[in-house]
Amino acid sequence: MAWALKLPLADEVIESGLVQDFDASLSGIGQELGAGAYSMSDVLALPIFKQEESSLPCDSENKILPFQYVLCAATSPAVKLHEETLTYLNQGQSYEIRMLDNRKIEELPEINGKLVKSIFRVVFHDRRLQYTEHQQLEGWRWNRPGDRILDIDIPMSVGIIDPRANPTQLNTVEFLWDPSKRTSVFIQVHCISTEFTMRKHGGEKGVPFRIQIDTFKENENGEYTEHLHSASCQIKVFKPKGADRKQKTDREKMEKRTPQEKEKYQPSYETTILTECSPWPEITYVNNAPSPGFNSSHSSFSISEGNGSPNHQPEPPAPILDVNPALTPIQNLLPTATPQEAQQWLHRNRFAAFSRLFTNFSGSDLLKLTREDVIQICGPADGIRLFNALKGRLVRPRLTIYVCQESQQVREQQQQKHENGEPGSSTFFVYHAIYLEELTSIELTEKIAQLFSISPQQINQIYKQGPTGIHVLISDEMIQNFQDESCFVLDTMKAETNDSYHIILK
Repeated sequence: MAWALKLPLADEVIESGLVQDFDASLSGIGQELGAGAYSMSDVLALPIFKQEESSLPCDSENKILPFQYVLCAATSPAVKLHEETLTYLNQGQSYEIRMLDNRKIEELPEINGKLVKSIFRVVFHDRRLQYTEHQQLEGWRWNRPGDRILDIDIPMSVGIIDPRANPTQLNTVEFLWDPSKRTSVFIQVHCISTEFTMRKHGGEKGVPFRIQIDTFKENENGEYTEHLHSASCQIKVFKPKGADRKQKTDREKMEKRTPQEKEKYQPSYETTILTECSPWPEITYVNNAPSPGFNSSHSSFSISEGNGSPNHQPEPPAPILDVNPALTPIQNLLPTATPQEAQQWLHRNRFAAFSRLFTNFSGSDLLKLTREDVIQICGPADGIRLFNALKGRLVRPRLTIYVCQESQQVREQQQQKHENGEPGSSTFFVYHAIYLEELTSIELTEKIAQLFSISPQQINQIYKQGPTGIHVLISDEMIQNFQDESCFVLDTMKAETNDSYHIILK
């Protein structure tokens, strides 16, 4: 009974404590919402208004970003409050990005009346794909020869100066612009998100990309290396009209949700504001050789030698290796060649531009490439040239003749008769091939002199034995009428002058 009598006392104590806590939690509400305490900027700084975050002054830092980039494409309504916005784009469609100058009057006066440079990139959003970005982009290049990942629609763009797109950097474009003038650039993204997913059973979600813009100003040397501002946004790219269907699907899904569930999601904004981010790093791959298709985007344009981050250092060219026996005198690549020897072969045969692309390829790897593979990697012109060089395909000579010395023939016949009593069927004569390109008597003289290991000046005249044994002087026209792969026996006659000979073709 004593326990039963204490129970109401315990409930009373607990209830009293709860009331005190509740009163304490409500104290100050009136003060927070009182006159002078309410700030619209505080409300706009909430996550639900995160699209406007980059354009509003931050009370804690009290600064306005110098530039703002606005992508004219609606954000998805199926994104939760505390997540980054997501924008759907159609493959190959032109989308406007407005380049806005948010500077105060006294801010960055050194760029007043001057141009700045902006570099656009389409990169992977997922960290896992960022580590394999080199392989991913090179694989895309193989599957889409001649195409680019990112392009500028120049006719529709306004205010851009000297737009450039390096053919080896498929996902990067750049241009100059004047912040004091209206500038809008229209971009086209040609890769779709599902091209980089593991195709196992179909229906996989596409990987997200990022559009990143890095802006630089000139230094004292006139080079665009001093970083001003960087911003980016998350996108997904679909086949034509696929982005419109995806946006409609997301909107219909949100309409079916309850009001309580809708409060957890951001509304769809008509435009996408790129949020501030760190400058694009110079080194983006781990344990991978740099690629001319992506990594060295700051050093290949003619506007300046280095226009990346302030700490950018140009990448040294690939070293030319010493001669190795794996390379034959005629510069054929052997299957046993190591990756270093393959790099040497590429440089010696004027393929240095593709040496980084084939950094880890051995001689066997290169020789296994088909004609279609090489064309996809290097393009039609260089691809055909590289394929012919890999296969050791030499240009067929215009004329080939075979010659044999008569004295050698006679000696072999005599030796055969001495051994067998008479010439047997096994008798054979050694002929030498002479390849002619110019089809002139001078060229034939030089080739025969090389065969006899004498100087061309020691050959006085070359004759061809004609009908009834006459000797016909060899001329350019006669050589041009030789039948290909004709066979001749060479006879030599001492000329009247010292140390010279007449050559007779029989």
